[in-house]
Amino acid sequence: MESDAKDIDIIGLWKQYKASKSVELRNRLAEYYLPLVKIVGGRLAVSLPPHLDRDDLLSSGFFGLMDAIDRFDITRNIKFETYAGVRIRGAMIDYLRSKDWIPVTMRQKIRRYEQTVYRLETELGRSATDNEVAEALDISLDELQILVSQCNAATIIPLEEYLKTDAPEAVDANPADTAEFFELKDTLARAIDRLPEKERTVVSLYYYEELTLKEISLILHLSEARISQLHTKAIFRMRNYLARMKETFY
Repeated sequence: MESDAKDIDIIGLWKQYKASKSVELRNRLAEYYLPLVKIVGGRLAVSLPPHLDRDDLLSSGFFGLMDAIDRFDITRNIKFETYAGVRIRGAMIDYLRSKDWIPVTMRQKIRRYEQTVYRLETELGRSATDNEVAEALDISLDELQILVSQCNAATIIPLEEYLKTDAPEAVDANPADTAEFFELKDTLARAIDRLPEKERTVVSLYYYEELTLKEISLILHLSEARISQLHTKAIFRMRNYLARMKETFY
């Protein structure tokens, strides 16, 4: 049998590894699933500033993959790719947090933008237009577009935390946990439905169809930079909606 990944008996390999805990077998599993790290890393890297080392990001994701292999229970009714994706993404986000990679001045600008959008949309009861946000911030539309582009990098961590769509890990999950999972999905669905049409389309294609921003730009016939801006604005709107929802429960 050739060593190509497509020829591997992956189910048999999992059974052998769980029975023996062989380092060699674990490494073969890691090699088979390594493309997952590149896929997750590629999606996260879209929003990262150029000074961050992509290789370090991928390395942290590789450790997440190894952790997933060690912890995965093959008797449970869940795909390893789903389980590992969460672990890999979590490891990468932990790496980003450790770098504290957003300058204080940028955090202040982002906070002001987010508070302004939150206030406007709470008062208006609908999505605020670019003109309304720019006027409230006392800046031009061009300056607003630049600000939104700068905010893009800051959405990556909250974005990944708010928009988890993974199912509960186990078929015998606690009923309360399962109910909370479906309630979260329902809340996120309502938040997405409230977005302006283009932003809603971008979010749906990016998270549910798992397309890249470049692929979305080709579908919508817009520049990749414009898709990135729509994506950023959508995330801030969703965060604000979720914050307002939270306030109604407390």
